[in-house]
Amino acid sequence: MATPHNNANPGDIAKIVIMPGDPLRAKFIAENFLEGAEMFTDVRNVYGYTGTYKGKQISVMAHGMGMPSIGIYAYELFNMYDVDVIIRVGSTGGLKDEVQVKDIILAQGCSTDSNFADQYEMPGILAPIADFGLLNKAYNKAQELGINVRVGNVLTSNHFYNGFTNAYERWRSMGVLCTEMESAALYYLAAQANKRALSILTVSDHLFRDEEMSAKEREQGFTEMINLALETALEI
Repeated sequence: MATPHNNANPGDIAKIVIMPGDPLRAKFIAENFLEGAEMFTDVRNVYGYTGTYKGKQISVMAHGMGMPSIGIYAYELFNMYDVDVIIRVGSTGGLKDEVQVKDIILAQGCSTDSNFADQYEMPGILAPIADFGLLNKAYNKAQELGINVRVGNVLTSNHFYNGFTNAYERWRSMGVLCTEMESAALYYLAAQANKRALSILTVSDHLFRDEEMSAKEREQGFTEMINLALETALEI
């Protein structure tokens, strides 16, 4: 049942998948958080592993950068490998003044400048939102673990480098907390497949202040977010 992007066999992938963007972060999670992790795909160096976390079978797989990339991998997981739940663990750039670097954000919904949803030919604008059950479990688990999280609207953009200097100012004036490049696509794909999805994001930099994490910190410094995702998965 391999695809051009995934050489896993049926049964290799768990019902719950944790998805970072960076393949090296997927490898880091598998090696440091999962027991008995075995690689099920390495096509295009996009690594996927299945192991157990506190006795529960969980997979971790990278999704790359941008909506087209996660659009391929998440679509195949939901529709070809019968995955039920995807939890994205990613980085995001802060927009609102109160958002701080290393804050954790639960993406309740996504604004977007993308036309990704045009493929569904809706007679209006389909709002990409998280599964409330997952969102509620993650929020409650964060309170239990003493993790301070922010919940709200994020921007999923097609642009990493935005040529319009006031664009982000407009988004944050409407209460958007941060910007990233994948979550809206994940939420659209979950809605299409009648599956469940949530994005948990760590603020790696701030677009209105000179603050950022290093590449190494982004790869290995998201422990709190990863713990929250895995502990949430145990509640499913």
